[in-house]
Amino acid sequence: MKLLVTGGAGYIGSVVSALLLEAGHEVVVLDDLSTGHEDAVPEGARLVRGTLRETAADVLGGAGFDAVLHFAAKSLVGESVEKPGLYWDKNLGESLALLEAMRISAVPRIVFSSTAATYGEPESTPILETDPTRPTNPYGASKLAIDTTLAEYARLHGIGGVSLRYFNVAGAYGRQGERHTVETHLIPNVLKVALGERESVHVFGEDYPTPDGTCLRDYIHVADLGRAHLLALDACTPGFHQIFNLGSGNGNSVREVIDVCREVTGRDIPAEVSPRRPGDPAVLVASSEKIQSQLGWKPERDLQAMVSDAWTFLRSR
Repeated sequence: MKLLVTGGAGYIGSVVSALLLEAGHEVVVLDDLSTGHEDAVPEGARLVRGTLRETAADVLGGAGFDAVLHFAAKSLVGESVEKPGLYWDKNLGESLALLEAMRISAVPRIVFSSTAATYGEPESTPILETDPTRPTNPYGASKLAIDTTLAEYARLHGIGGVSLRYFNVAGAYGRQGERHTVETHLIPNVLKVALGERESVHVFGEDYPTPDGTCLRDYIHVADLGRAHLLALDACTPGFHQIFNLGSGNGNSVREVIDVCREVTGRDIPAEVSPRRPGDPAVLVASSEKIQSQLGWKPERDLQAMVSDAWTFLRSR
């Protein structure tokens, strides 16, 4: 198939692009490189630099694309609170431009990179796709709005769409890994301490109702996540919008993550306890039973593999 990957110079988009190429597909990456990296685009993919609003229609027009995999987005929760207009404009506005370009060019399928932030603070865990969506920040709200828009384009225009709601993505795939200018993810920040780039890692709260008092989160290897996109691509059904959670189904605590990082790196990683952050739920774990039963996907790599691959990638940089 001929596929357009928006945001394919970013962390997850570049991994999925590599997996698509390995599966024999033709890949075109559309990215404005505002947060992505040109050298992350895998060899064999063609890079078009530009925004969705300015470029998607030209790229898709008359070029015979079979589907779009949509990763391009602003994704910093804190920034979204400070600049909500930016997130509505870039996430929802540019996605609307992409969907219109798909409609005009009769591109029939889209797989969308959604997020667990659409659920907000859950009433129970593991979180199901049928649970209420109550995002607590503009980032999650803008992603939920795109999910809703996809459902409307499926109903009104016959596009087949799948939204994949991720939890905590980690690890690396070959030369594709995390390189965020502003790094908010736990594992790379812990590994930066091991590399000597930071003095210590902060543990925000140790009095949660969890086995060791620190927050539990659901981690998934980026390569496992990538495989799910290929399955979702095949599962796109004209006129229907489907939603699947992606997670391991198990939670790892902050202290467990730090301990695994110490084990993998063989280095001392000082940890300092800080007060809780407002709005941090004690447990966020996904149920991925739906995608396992309907698409046959299951996570294959554990936390140690995520840390090991991320550590190898960071040292290679």
